[in-house]
Amino acid sequence: MRRARGALAVTVAAGALLTVAAPAQAVAAPPLTAAGAVLIDGTTGATLASKDADTKRQMASTTKIMTAMVVITSPGMDLDKKVTIQQEYLDYVVREGASTAQFKAGATPTVRQLLFGLMLPSGCDAAYALADTFGSGATREARTADFIAKMNAKAKYLGMTNTVYDTFDGISPTGNNLTTPRDMATLTKYAMTSVKFQTIVKTTSYSTGGTSALATWNNSNLLIQPRPTGYAFPGAIGVKTGTGTAAGKCLVFSVTRNGKTVIGVLLNDEERYADAMALSDWALGAAAGSKTALQRSNTDPIPDVLD
Repeated sequence: MRRARGALAVTVAAGALLTVAAPAQAVAAPPLTAAGAVLIDGTTGATLASKDADTKRQMASTTKIMTAMVVITSPGMDLDKKVTIQQEYLDYVVREGASTAQFKAGATPTVRQLLFGLMLPSGCDAAYALADTFGSGATREARTADFIAKMNAKAKYLGMTNTVYDTFDGISPTGNNLTTPRDMATLTKYAMTSVKFQTIVKTTSYSTGGTSALATWNNSNLLIQPRPTGYAFPGAIGVKTGTGTAAGKCLVFSVTRNGKTVIGVLLNDEERYADAMALSDWALGAAAGSKTALQRSNTDPIPDVLD
């Protein structure tokens, strides 16, 4: 049985709901468990629903959306460039008890493989390798610090005024790795304009090519995973999960149906999948199989993947 849910404040700008299908126009938005949330139109950016959307919160591994975009938009970025996995990347994962793509020390994955290892199994080893590769400096510490500075510069460029990064993967050394649902939605709308990013986050599984102890990486986002290990939610096309002690369970998601797309952000939400599905059906109208998936999340939830 679902626990009682907090009230959801609905923000309606002039004409904001006109871009989404009924029942959004006729029925109040569903209540949410999330501490902070926002749902936007994926094309116009108009806010469709929100709950404490401008309150700063920890974001856990949803940080990696920015990590990926700093890499993808780096001048001269070559997806086929090979990067050597250093033992320090793996030691870091062990020290922090972090989620991992289980890369092998000495392996030489491509940047493309690192991006899949970053976004599907939420590999902090992949994040470290990318930050060390795409940051500038004479030492590993200097390069990763420079990469984080690039993340903050990108946030400023996008107008994410309530966001600050102090980490390349969501493991905050200071507790000051903060965003708001609205800022995260802004970032995700930007990220989803990249075909490279879209391709990665909608992929359910990807071969590691022998660079990892795993044969394949599975996407931690259960909205897009097929049954029985996922909800196979109709129209789901990404984006990223995140879990942390301070952040709680987080989910950034995007769903498209009948030519309409929504992007949602749920921060500190114990029922992130149920909330994401309920919001999507509310905004876009139910699709074949969507109500079944939502009902299962309430009565027989699929074991979550914590990252």
